[in-house]
Formats: sequence, structure tokens, C-alpha cells
Amino acid sequence: MLVAGNWKMFKGPQETVSFLESFEAPAGVEIVVCPPFTSLAAAVGRGLAVYAQNVHWAAEGAFTGEISAPMLLELGVDGAIVGHSERRQLFGETDETVRLRCEAALDAGLRVIACVGETETEREAGETDAVLRRQVAAIPRHDALVIAYEPVWAIGTGKTATPELAQEAHETIKELHDTRVLYGGSVKPDNAAALMTQPAVDGALVGGASLDPDSFAEICRAAVS
Repeated sequence: MLVAGNWKMFKGPQETVSFLESFEAPAGVEIVVCPPFTSLAAAVGRGLAVYAQNVHWAAEGAFTGEISAPMLLELGVDGAIVGHSERRQLFGETDETVRLRCEAALDAGLRVIACVGETETEREAGETDAVLRRQVAAIPRHDALVIAYEPVWAIGTGKTATPELAQEAHETIKELHDTRVLYGGSVKPDNAAALMTQPAVDGALVGGASLDPDSFAEICRAAVS
């Protein structure tokens, strides 16, 4: 099981150190933290794998505001999230740019969590399968890549896919791509076990509940059990 905490735009370097000093990682689960860019250096070397929340496809160049894979590797970062729904919705990410970012990160030696998922409108229109097939088709095959299924309607809304819906979506993704698949979308201590006991669910990409060390530890323990 892999459990990744996506801190989004929370926790500067000082808060990052405080979190990692108080977090008690259970044995038997692979744990990743994904701090903001400014906190990556503070997180590296403190016992957990550290992923960035994004990575550019070019090694260097005139791309204001972007960070390259070689820069992350120089910091000691292990991997990156790519294609998170907030990047797709708010910052214009497309299936093509997700593919480019994944390939660049993997080629450079980073590990990747590539995100896919449908909006509420797409689910209500019966388009979930088609959306997942389109998004997954853009993701390269690689041993260092896992996919996170994050129904967009469940991110930051308090809504969560039922374990049965999560299982169904994960089965679809695994038919298309031979890799581990994490569930992301309002994962909390009280629903983590039910989600991660589904046969096709290989862990979780956790948002808000990963900001508190006790809450995140409880979710990680659910992955072990």
C-alpha cells in the first residue's frame, strides 16, 4: 500500500519540519509527503519519501514559475504528482501536458503519481468510463509510475466515492494500465479503511486530512490493516 499526502499550498518550511518531527510513521506502508516547492528542501532527509506537486517537461528554459526534474533531483526529491485535477481545472493542464510532464520526470529518474478522474457533470452524463479511458491513454507505462483516481467532485468537497464506485473505477483503470492505482478524494480516517480494503485500491492520495500528523498517521495505519 502507498499513501501520499498532498499538502497543496499549505505548510512553509518551519511547519513542514514540525509536522515531520511529530509524525509517527507506521511500519508496513509506503508513505510519501508532497509539500509546496518552498518546503521540499526542509522535508528531504527526514525519513519519508518526498514528492513535488508538479514538474515541468523541460530540463531548463524560459518557463517562469515552473520547476524542472533536474532541479528537484538536485534537492533530493524522490518524485512528483502530475495532472492533479486542480492543475487541470485551474491552470489549464491537458492530457498532452500531463503526458509530457510524466515522461520528463520518469526519464530524469523521478517517480510519478499521475492523476485522473471525472467531474460531477461528466459522471452525471455517464461519461466516467470515456473520460478515464482518454486520460489514462495519455499516461506512459513505467515501473516508477502509479495512477491516482480522484473523482473531481470528491476533492475538497467532503463527498467521497463509495467503496463500490472506487472499486469500479480502479478496475477500469487497471484494465487500461498495468500499475498500482490510488484513491484520492476526501480520504479521511473514518473512510480510509473501507476504501483501501477494496481489491483494486492500492493506497490513497490524501489532501486535507494529510495536514495533521495524527490524522495522516491514522490513515496510514488503515492502509496497513
